[in-house]
Amino acid sequence: MNIRKFILRETGLLALGELICIGAMIGLYAILGYLDYRVFLGAAVGLILAVGNFFFMALTSNAAADRAADQDVKQGKAMVKGSYIGRLLVIGVLLLLLGKSGHCNVIAMVCPLFFVFPVLTVVEFFRKAGVNKS
Repeated sequence: MNIRKFILRETGLLALGELICIGAMIGLYAILGYLDYRVFLGAAVGLILAVGNFFFMALTSNAAADRAADQDVKQGKAMVKGSYIGRLLVIGVLLLLLGKSGHCNVIAMVCPLFFVFPVLTVVEFFRKAGVNKS
């Protein structure tokens, strides 16, 4: 499979899992009586940040692996480190600015960033289960 298609497929699976988790989170807000427009806006921002972070991390890792295959390991490591720092800075600044604006629920904005690992774990679990059955 083409690596770009693989990255897009994995990003799509992550986005789907994130949407499911965010739906459950919004349902919990509704049950607790704290649901308002700020929760929806915060969840949307969190979704964009989480999926965007994963997508750009995957692209950078792929480019760094290509550099390492071309015997330029030092530059590949520098790419990954620079991308990591840049992505964290962008996420931090956006979370700070949007959280301070009062238009986004901070918890609803941050939670999708924590949903990434469980979603990827479930996706990987089902991929392995599907491969073993064949």
